[in-house]
Amino acid sequence: MASDGFRPLEEKSLVEYIKATPSLFSKLGNQLDELQIKEVGDGNLNFVFVVTNLSGSFVIKQAIPYIRCIGESWPMTKERAYFEAMALKEHGRLCPGHVPEVYHFDEAMSLIGMRYLEPPHIILRKGLIAGIEYPLLAEDISEYMARTLFFTSLLYRTTMEHKQAVKEFCGNAELCRHTGQVVFSDPYKVSEYNHWTSPYLDHDAEAVREDNTLKLEVTELKSMFCERAQALIHGDLHTGSVMVTRDSTQVIDPEFAFYGPMGFDIGAFVGNLILAYFAQDGHANEQNDRKAYKDWILRTIGETWNLFYKKFTALWDEHKDGSGEAYLPAIYNNSKLQVLVRQRFMKDLFHDTLGFGAAKMIRRIVGVAHVEDFESITDARNRADCERRALDFAKMLMKERRKFEGIAEVVSAIQEGY
Repeated sequence: MASDGFRPLEEKSLVEYIKATPSLFSKLGNQLDELQIKEVGDGNLNFVFVVTNLSGSFVIKQAIPYIRCIGESWPMTKERAYFEAMALKEHGRLCPGHVPEVYHFDEAMSLIGMRYLEPPHIILRKGLIAGIEYPLLAEDISEYMARTLFFTSLLYRTTMEHKQAVKEFCGNAELCRHTGQVVFSDPYKVSEYNHWTSPYLDHDAEAVREDNTLKLEVTELKSMFCERAQALIHGDLHTGSVMVTRDSTQVIDPEFAFYGPMGFDIGAFVGNLILAYFAQDGHANEQNDRKAYKDWILRTIGETWNLFYKKFTALWDEHKDGSGEAYLPAIYNNSKLQVLVRQRFMKDLFHDTLGFGAAKMIRRIVGVAHVEDFESITDARNRADCERRALDFAKMLMKERRKFEGIAEVVSAIQEGY
């Protein structure tokens, strides 16, 4: 065992750990009959074990001190598990219907025990690749984003409450630095970690690195990401961080959580839906041209923003006379001014969403970690064609985001120009 009490677990040692941990052992009926343990961590960072028996189930997630998909050559603080557990608890308190319950947290072991999202729950990204429609997705994810972002912002909280919460998450600086590097820096320079579908996208990757206007825009976004402590954001809200069925939407993996710009979460989700849209042609075949499914994705993009707008502003209206100190009633004391303030706030948030969404798209095509939506397209030329259309759209979106007045215009731009 390491001097700090940390040791990575495998199946045998995990059984002993469970037996010694009442909050976990009780979930199995305090017995190990028919116990099954399966390591399912297919992500970039952690080990994830599904633990089941006839009496119950849970998931164990353990952070390790390096990036799993790269190895020990890229260290990564295992203390990220603390911030993930805190974010799961806070977001779960605010939106319990869409965040799995935490049963146990061991800080020394960087280990979280939480509800197992049993089948037919699957990772949303895999469902999008398979062409499955989720009728409640926009409704549910907009509810999650509206509640977690509003209630952790100064629109609801006092300055002292907000600053104390910001302080609590400042320690997650290593993962913020990592995000800054892989999203806002590496794709725009030569980096040993960057890769793309070569040789087909060689020129496209070079064009990103030589686009001065794009660099000016991404610098502005990086500054906002690093400096604006607007709300407790998930920090990595892509379609691989959501598990779904047709009637359930659950947000997982908030280990990158910190107080940052609201648009980063909304943009990450919307940007990954746009990636899924552009990947569909690579999954089409003679039996299914995916056109109807592409239309569903576009409707979901529009509904996600529109429902978020409706729910977020409804919360704002409901609590406008509360303790939030962003816009004091004594100053913003007439309805006309209140409308103007809200319009400006939501317009800025919309443009932030588009900018961050574009940045997340670009990094998934010419950066270090790509997405299965494209990677599962086996024909490299076909894959590159899909990626190029997505990359061209993302570049335009980042540079021209302020020209868009609403999400319908964005959807139209996807349909008409790309």
